Amino acid sequence: MGKKVLITGGTGLIGKRLTQMLLDKGYEIAFLSRKKARIPSVQVFEWDIQKGYIEEGALDNLHFLVHLAGTNVGEGRWTEERKKSILESRTESIKLIARKLAEKPAKPVAFVSASGISYYGQDTGDRKNTETTPAGNDFLSHVSVEWEKAADEIAALGVRTVKLRTGIVISKEGGAIPKMALPARFGVGAPLGSGKQWMSWIHLEDMCRLYIEALENENWHGAYNAVAAPPVTNEGLTKAICKALNRPQWFPNVPAFALKLAFGEMAAVVLGGNYVVNDRIENETEFKYRYGDLGSALQAELG
Repeated sequence: MGKKVLITGGTGLIGKRLTQMLLDKGYEIAFLSRKKARIPSVQVFEWDIQKGYIEEGALDNLHFLVHLAGTNVGEGRWTEERKKSILESRTESIKLIARKLAEKPAKPVAFVSASGISYYGQDTGDRKNTETTPAGNDFLSHVSVEWEKAADEIAALGVRTVKLRTGIVISKEGGAIPKMALPARFGVGAPLGSGKQWMSWIHLEDMCRLYIEALENENWHGAYNAVAAPPVTNEGLTKAICKALNRPQWFPNVPAFALKLAFGEMAAVVLGGNYVVNDRIENETEFKYRYGDLGSALQAELG
């Protein structure tokens, strides 16, 4: 029997691929889920965050813990109710695990939590953000800050804790890329807003490899910018997607006001941008990206 890894949000984009990679390495995988489900090669435990319930056995014999759970930021208007869900699905969930783990005599060896590059702010212009750059003061940066504070409650139990501030994940299976590629497939791809906003990205394969490295390598601790280098502008990403699909990109930019009318406050997700630098990964680790340039990353998914 391999070492047990418990994952929250295991059925999401990153969770599904990470699960398969961990299974291939011989790990025993368990999910925390709101509903009991049959998933091949995975043991599913129920939990209810509102009721403070985690099924017995979920936290026993636990070697590693991965926290990916969270309401999708990019779907649906940001009503006050949805904003509450975006925050609490990330924070209250891990706080519950921390409370339950505190009651256990044995703790996991390591804990890796997702976070977001929105930690630095929804739109930081041309500023280069490293892991030491202060947090922003808008909604999404507040979410990331509280997300990481919640993760620190696991660290306070003596568990080595890593937080991966994630950029745009390059994958055909979900996230932003399929949505951006859809109009491009029909020859109507267009930059959003000014098109000059920076987009910091990482291929799904490298993202999952970072999680595994952070779990297995005892030298990893604290926050890391989980992005490849260099970032690209929204206009550059649109052109690269069109090139990968062998489609022209000749439509004018979608104006910011139209996006705000369509999506409300959530339009900030695509109108803002961050130039994020993976300073700690480059200078403190031996991790090597398989997809270090945008062209090869997009070609692998869309070509």
